[in-house]
Amino acid sequence: MKYIIFAALSISVVNAQSGRQYGPGRIWWEAGKGGALALQEEYDDPTGLLGLINAKGYVRTDGNAFFEPLGSNGRGCITCHQPSNAMSVTAVAVQQRWTETAGKDPLFAAVDGSNCPDLPQADPRSHSLLLERGLFRIGLPWTAKESAAAEFEIELVRDPAGCNNSKLYGMKSPNPAVSVYRRPRIAANLKHIAEGPAGKSFMADSREPTLRSQAINAAMIHEEAKAQPTEEQLQQILDFETQIFVAQYSDLHGGLTEETGGPHLGRETLVKADKGLPDASSFDTWKNPDINSDMQRLFRASVARGSAVFSTRCASCHQSGSERWKDVGTSNVASEKQAAADLPLFRITCNSTATPHAKWGRVIYTQDPGRALISGRCADVGSIVVPQLRGLSARAPYFSNGLAPTLEAIVEFYDQRGGIHLDKNEKQDLVNFLSVL
Repeated sequence: MKYIIFAALSISVVNAQSGRQYGPGRIWWEAGKGGALALQEEYDDPTGLLGLINAKGYVRTDGNAFFEPLGSNGRGCITCHQPSNAMSVTAVAVQQRWTETAGKDPLFAAVDGSNCPDLPQADPRSHSLLLERGLFRIGLPWTAKESAAAEFEIELVRDPAGCNNSKLYGMKSPNPAVSVYRRPRIAANLKHIAEGPAGKSFMADSREPTLRSQAINAAMIHEEAKAQPTEEQLQQILDFETQIFVAQYSDLHGGLTEETGGPHLGRETLVKADKGLPDASSFDTWKNPDINSDMQRLFRASVARGSAVFSTRCASCHQSGSERWKDVGTSNVASEKQAAADLPLFRITCNSTATPHAKWGRVIYTQDPGRALISGRCADVGSIVVPQLRGLSARAPYFSNGLAPTLEAIVEFYDQRGGIHLDKNEKQDLVNFLSVL
């Protein structure tokens, strides 16, 4: 059997197919600047084109609460949910924005765009986690009340970002909080999630029961609003978030577009129904496609095999259910040596009466306790709500903590951490599959 290996595409600001820039070099939506978001848009990304569609027609952004600053720091929802970045924001975009604005864009607001609000804000080192990994600080209350209700004690092992030890914002400050650092979720393809059986589960730790509550707290915390949005503003945000869909539109190697991609691919299939992820049978015609170009034929066959690998060996974490949070292995570590050096590290010691963590027992090292900071349960340490896989090529880096810079890194991480035991051809097939979603 022939295989074709496509070299890993490094993060760049130029699309290899069109020669055009992608990210903010092509377009950056500033809050409050007005304009219109077209019915359909295509944006360059490292492996082809991302496709966006507004199911209810083009959107005038003037006066729309998703696009307007609702608080005191100049941000809107759009600031951290850029159309060209699959309604998230990438590290490449962040770095460009820092250069273009000398670090003064509202994106870098001290509240969460810096490693800690009490650091020197003009210094890029104070924003290193956002600049290098696309991470925003999430400060979650951990007062005596939360601590007493939890099944565990939490101890800070190390704090490279400095905020968990901060006298103003740390775990022993007047308003005790645990600071963790997370990627922004994509604000698209939410209609079916909100209406589905697992709809009451938003944010990485599932702390928001509805899109409405998420919008309120985002305005109050991330935009630093003095009052929550009005009912009219909330409805504008919810209407926009539940009618916008994104997915990969075309790719560099297979000659594929949304029109030729087959069942379940592209943005329009997401509008019509909740297709979720394609199953292996969706790519049966790709196994031996009738195409003259060897590269296109081999790439499509590789995607078909990658879909089968995903369906049979990787899909269990991406199935819907009543509880969408799981320990997917990205936050908990076996020891201090295994932890990422630039993220905080906590030691969780569970009570003797608590149900232990399924893998780590009663003593757990974690860089983000995840759902456990909300539920207080030992078994939830490190659990997060599994993210969407659509539009992956447009929104690196990956995982909630940004530890995987490329699709190749995702596959390699799970092959090693999860013990999947893929060979090199299976790994590349899986990468090619993920690149077309």
